[in-house]
Amino acid sequence: MKLTDIAVNLAGQRFDKDRDDVVRRASEAGVRRLLSLASDLDEASVCIAHAQHYANVYATAGVHPHHASAWCADSLPRLKQQLQHPKVIAVGECGLDYNRDYSPRPAQREAFAAQLALAAELSMPVLLHCREAYADFLPLLARYRADLPGAVLHCFTGSGAELDAALALDLHIGITGWICDERRGGELRQLVTRIPAHRLLLETDAPYLLPRDLRPKPKSSRNEPAYLPHIAQAVARLRHVPLETLCRQCEDNVKQLFPL
Repeated sequence: MKLTDIAVNLAGQRFDKDRDDVVRRASEAGVRRLLSLASDLDEASVCIAHAQHYANVYATAGVHPHHASAWCADSLPRLKQQLQHPKVIAVGECGLDYNRDYSPRPAQREAFAAQLALAAELSMPVLLHCREAYADFLPLLARYRADLPGAVLHCFTGSGAELDAALALDLHIGITGWICDERRGGELRQLVTRIPAHRLLLETDAPYLLPRDLRPKPKSSRNEPAYLPHIAQAVARLRHVPLETLCRQCEDNVKQLFPL
């Protein structure tokens, strides 16, 4: 089994004590590449450092909507410089989050639009976040979509209508361990069969979203990339396809989306 975890919060503090072991365990489990997500520009620098240190780690650079209020005149040139690094393969994580509203909504939209425009200018894919904000997210993204080489809606947990709208914009769809939770993930377990095979991607979003049905259950609630094969097995089972077929297709999708 060879897989790529397209969303790992590897720079997070919960990995500080054993980051080397986390990366090693992922590789031993067949997760051969990790994409380390940046939530702001300071964290992007850390992600880049990790990508330089680990041969199988790549990075994003961008500003999450939670941190959009920090977007300022210096942000765009700084981000543009970070995106020049050869192991930075996507702009993000960027988008809108109206669930928590940690940043004012106008600031979120401003930062999101600026990052989309930069991604279009540099012809880079974007890694997207949307939570309870599709009414603004989709039209804003649509303005730039034709000029973007690719885009993935990371950690999708939306409705059928939201999935249809995302697919209409030719987005890739990232599926996490949310699908392993029969309580909260019931709708996603049905919708995953509607994702075209060439648009499906797998992710852990570690250290978050530990698969609820993982056995034996880890002592810690921390998720990690080594558990991605468990998510792949769940998705393959729900889609009624052999695990090997699913993994091969998802890896083809990774290569199609990201400049690896």
